[in-house]
Amino acid sequence: MCTHFVGFKGDEFIKAKEVFGEPDFIHRFFDRRAQTMFADGDTVVFANGSENKMHPIYSFDDSEVM
Repeated sequence: MCTHFVGFKGDEFIKAKEVFGEPDFIHRFFDRRAQTMFADGDTVVFANGSENKMHPIYSFDDSEVM
């Protein structure tokens, strides 16, 4: 089971780490690419909003910059 942080940009990242621990994956956006990485039993922590929020049309390759 993994922990995913989605959409974190600032101080909320530090606070989320205090609560959930170090994330296994960090996703800048809640896009299709991020969604394909979620497995049953994973914890997904959103900085703002939730899985009901509209998704970007295009996917972003987080692994290229993180």
